[in-house]
Amino acid sequence: MAMLEVRNLNVYFGVIQAIKDISFNVDKGEVVALIGANGAGKTTTLHTITGLIAPKSGSITLDGKDIVKVPAHKIVSMGMAHVPEGRRVFASLSVYDNLKMGAYTRKDKNEINNSLEMVFEYFPRLKERRSQVAGTLSGGEQQMLAMGRALMSNPSIILMDEPSMGLSPLYVGEIFEIIKKIKNEGATVLLVEQNANMALSVANRAYVLETGKIIMDGAASDLLNDERVRKAYLGA
Repeated sequence: MAMLEVRNLNVYFGVIQAIKDISFNVDKGEVVALIGANGAGKTTTLHTITGLIAPKSGSITLDGKDIVKVPAHKIVSMGMAHVPEGRRVFASLSVYDNLKMGAYTRKDKNEINNSLEMVFEYFPRLKERRSQVAGTLSGGEQQMLAMGRALMSNPSIILMDEPSMGLSPLYVGEIFEIIKKIKNEGATVLLVEQNANMALSVANRAYVLETGKIIMDGAASDLLNDERVRKAYLGA
């Protein structure tokens, strides 16, 4: 059974159809990339999955449970974590308090502390800066914090929205190395990313979204070498 399954999803903004009958799935333990140009509908798709936008029609199931009408905050407690576009850290709070906010749905203090140590292993820089105010971190460090905050909820699936956006090449490489580590430890990830080359380098499978429609899908390695994808999205 798929961890996340989207079927015949349609999303409108007024009379404008933003998402056009798309279907895809993410199986447990795999990284699936959703790639496409700016404005293709990638973020709208994620916001619909996480309950921030109501679809016109279609189904979304998380671990076999229908979540279309579930409030966004309850979807988190069902095991879905969202790393939003633009990072959206709590700028006035410390790194430590931001991470603790990620665990707000959990009760067991020992398990929360174990998750905190895990996050510090992934992101040693966050441990060094645990008392620093989040708004004073660099863009790359804030991205690490947003990812760490998502991991603190102990999710069954993580949705990442444009993790490379606005970052220097050095930080982009570092962020994607961490995504590889998370993948290698069995995490399930839906990765939305405009940097198709980086996304396809870490994903198992990928879907290409264009003006609200899925126009291609397949193994990430196949799409990485596909002439149409290379010309349209990889600058070849």
